Amino acid sequence: MTIRLARRALLASAAALAAARTMATRPVRAQPATGPVGALDLVVAARAPTTPTGLTLSNDGRMFLFMPRFDETTVFTAGELSPDGRVVPYPSEAANRPDPSRPAETLFHVPNGVFDRNNRLWLLDAGLMASSGEPVPGAAKLVCIDPATNRILRTISLQSVVTKTSSLNDLRVDVRPGREVAYVTDQGQDGEGALIAVDLASGRAVRRLAGHASTRSVPGLLKIVEGRVLLKRAADGTTSPIEGGANGIALSPDGKRLYYTPLMSRRLYAVETAALLDAGQDDAAVAATVTDLGEKGLTGGLIADSRDRIYLSLQEFNGIGRRDPDGRIEVLATDPRLIWPDTFWITGDGWLYLSSAQANRRPEHNGGIDRQEPPYAIFRMRIDAGPA
Repeated sequence: MTIRLARRALLASAAALAAARTMATRPVRAQPATGPVGALDLVVAARAPTTPTGLTLSNDGRMFLFMPRFDETTVFTAGELSPDGRVVPYPSEAANRPDPSRPAETLFHVPNGVFDRNNRLWLLDAGLMASSGEPVPGAAKLVCIDPATNRILRTISLQSVVTKTSSLNDLRVDVRPGREVAYVTDQGQDGEGALIAVDLASGRAVRRLAGHASTRSVPGLLKIVEGRVLLKRAADGTTSPIEGGANGIALSPDGKRLYYTPLMSRRLYAVETAALLDAGQDDAAVAATVTDLGEKGLTGGLIADSRDRIYLSLQEFNGIGRRDPDGRIEVLATDPRLIWPDTFWITGDGWLYLSSAQANRRPEHNGGIDRQEPPYAIFRMRIDAGPA
């Protein structure tokens, strides 16, 4: 009798252990806020070579990640997620080898890329060889790729609208009948940001709101990520504050308003796109169309859905927030694995994707020690809307 009971206990213990192991390999549900909101699920652990700040998906579900060339150890800056979870160079390994003698033909520092309504992939290349330094002459550009053939269709130079301290960061492309335009944020290496509007048909680009309060880094702002104040920390122990101007952007469903925010700011702003694009208007006229939409927390990436709600990457809380058109802000989910939430993407079938970039763990914030822990988590959440 005793042997039989011991055998049952042993079998039960083994079953419990097997169940625990199975549970450990399953995606863990995040902690949703109260109310009818979606749950945040881990989609894939992406084996990227370094910090994947950017994320986008094609109409047929191909996922692309973008890794800015923060330093010379970055082996490639634009990649595609393979079925086994590896991120491989895209459109090719050769295209990802930066060559100052061929600045228009090679990729230098791609922080983000997006698909347009015609399923063309647009890459934003800041033209940098590292996180600081002057952009390589002729290297700042937009690159349009046909994902069906992986062929570059066209390249639009942004040389005329970058400065010696530019750091181009985020991109939105608006293609609809009678309009093909793009909007780019420049967060500035010194925190002096700007917005850039590009007529894709002609290639004409204009730099807007440079020096305006809505595009500048806010001095003295405290940002806490993973329980630690975010600073630049050198190997010798010296520290300096983080500066970041215009960073995240989102486009309204009708394309009439561009939402944006500096990296180091708690405010959300909107500006009329017609003013941004009108070469006949000066910056004062553009600034007159800027609206301060109020407090939204400290964020990286933004995106708007078809109901004109803006999703917020709440980097201080490892979470996702959402701002309704009436200004109400809700925290949708939090998850300790969501480390430095950065870029969003919304698919046509109502999935919100988000990258976990771990940028706060990079060496420049940790005394020269790289504390990133690959693979990098990519999450998604079902939402009740489509893309803007």
